[in-house]
Amino acid sequence: MASYLQIEGISKSYGPKVLFDNIGFNINEGDKMALIAPNGAGKTSLLRILAGKDKSDSGGKITFLKDIRIAFLPQESDFDPEKTIMEQAMADLSAFISDHDALASFQLRLRQLLTNFGLLDLEKKMSQLSGGEAKRVALARILATEADFYIMDEPTNHLDIDAIEYLEGFLSRSRCTLLMVTHDRYFLDHVCNTILELDHGALYTYRGDYQAYLEKRTERIENMNAETQRLRNTLRRELEWMRATPCARTGKAKYRKDAFYELKDRAENVYRTDKISMAEMGGASRLGSKIFDCKGLGYEVGGRKLLDGFSYNFQRYERVGIVGPNGAGKSTFLNILTHGAVCIGTSGEDSILTGTLTGSLERGESLKIGYYRQKGISFKEDQTVLQTVNDTRLLSQFLFPHDMLNNPVSKLSGGERRRLYLLTILKEQPNVLLMDEPTNDLDIVTLDILEEYLMDFKGTLIIVSHDRHFLDRLTSHLLILPGDGSVKDFLGTYSEYRQYMIDWRAEKRSREKAEKAEKQPDAVKARPEAERKRRLSFKEKREMDQLEADMKALGEEKTALEEAMNSGGLAYDKLEEASLRYAEVKRLLDEKELRWLELSEIAG
Repeated sequence: MASYLQIEGISKSYGPKVLFDNIGFNINEGDKMALIAPNGAGKTSLLRILAGKDKSDSGGKITFLKDIRIAFLPQESDFDPEKTIMEQAMADLSAFISDHDALASFQLRLRQLLTNFGLLDLEKKMSQLSGGEAKRVALARILATEADFYIMDEPTNHLDIDAIEYLEGFLSRSRCTLLMVTHDRYFLDHVCNTILELDHGALYTYRGDYQAYLEKRTERIENMNAETQRLRNTLRRELEWMRATPCARTGKAKYRKDAFYELKDRAENVYRTDKISMAEMGGASRLGSKIFDCKGLGYEVGGRKLLDGFSYNFQRYERVGIVGPNGAGKSTFLNILTHGAVCIGTSGEDSILTGTLTGSLERGESLKIGYYRQKGISFKEDQTVLQTVNDTRLLSQFLFPHDMLNNPVSKLSGGERRRLYLLTILKEQPNVLLMDEPTNDLDIVTLDILEEYLMDFKGTLIIVSHDRHFLDRLTSHLLILPGDGSVKDFLGTYSEYRQYMIDWRAEKRSREKAEKAEKQPDAVKARPEAERKRRLSFKEKREMDQLEADMKALGEEKTALEEAMNSGGLAYDKLEEASLRYAEVKRLLDEKELRWLELSEIAG
């Protein structure tokens, strides 16, 4: 296979912090690679250098295969709030589109992708979209370019599960080459065939899925620690030599002294895998039998019902996942649980709930709630990491090494701030833990640690998440919010729920097919199958003749539209009109061809 990208000797530092040093790797045509590292290790910096948005400190060499098309998806895409969805998706396309023919084809692909991502009102302004909807516009835009090589930074961030599964299917079927940063382990396994790990400034390559990566990484760390122990034994002997006689009197060989200090640095490079649990920290606070008792809860804001008659009694030690599409009211649901008791029947700008809440909500007196929010993180920026969370063991476990503890919070990356925010909640030892999209902006390494940490949480856990792996490991009961005010209850994991829905839809289709067959006249049902397939009715013969005529006319119109769009002579408004008609003609042609095939089978 052709080499699409070759990287040699690139480096990046910020002040004294080295992100990566003199690294190199190769990406071949068809490779689909995931880049993994803790937040702040340089994943985004590396992608930006490859996409031409930043430069390597050491120069180095970045060589793409000539004439391949490259598309870059940053974590956060800039957009004009006054543009419509379609205008934003069509803006500044000169790098990908050079003629009218390409523009028309791009528009068709774009409309289809936007529809598949659930964006149906293309005249809606960008300012009216949620974060997840804006992300879908950015994704549809770059996927419609049909680039040869995609570079994507957290493509699933802020997407709901339906959008993630659509993107997953698209990329897994595509023959594109891909390098992406992701924290979604199911997404990674279904899409990627290779994992790149950025660790302590070096890069390591692993072929296979995420589980294979974990096993091979553990083996690498064990080997590295064994080598470190050997170096420490050598260091002890060299230390005795250094101390044997004062340097000034013996004139110790300079090369040996230099080698000693280099050896000392290498001997300190040990990987610590110590883990502490919530139980070791004292465990959760005592929890009584009453948690949240909801009776007939309703919540309406802006004329829209997000909850309609919801009743449920949350239990002690229960682990509940909250799922649903973007905008269904999942975050609002958590806000109601934490603040609703003082907001019944009220509204106003000063309240965290600005709509009207009805029904009753009772909370237990022993609740000590820890609430991890998507928004509203606030720190004293001049405080150090250690001053913010005064627990060195907890900080170490969640990837804050000793040399970071005296760094001011203001110097932390976005992901590192999220990680620190998480620790400010966990260290308080809550007995009820509510987490709103905790996987957003947390790296895959931190998520593994967090999952292990929460496995022994002795309290009630309520999680809003689009991360299927996270939900499967930590929850055993789901509340599904479709967005119409109803709440569906499912006892089981997300994967079990997904399989249940697949089976339910298949059964529904089978039942509808059987009901349709039952509605056929008795005379038709009574005839043998072979006899029914041999004959067409007079009406069906006329329908078949008409279909052939329609297909001929539509085929000619399709050809004429293609020639007009490829001519380069159409004005923009005429081109847009032609592209819309082209899509409609293709749809009609597909429908008529399918019906013609059905009739031709009956005719034999």
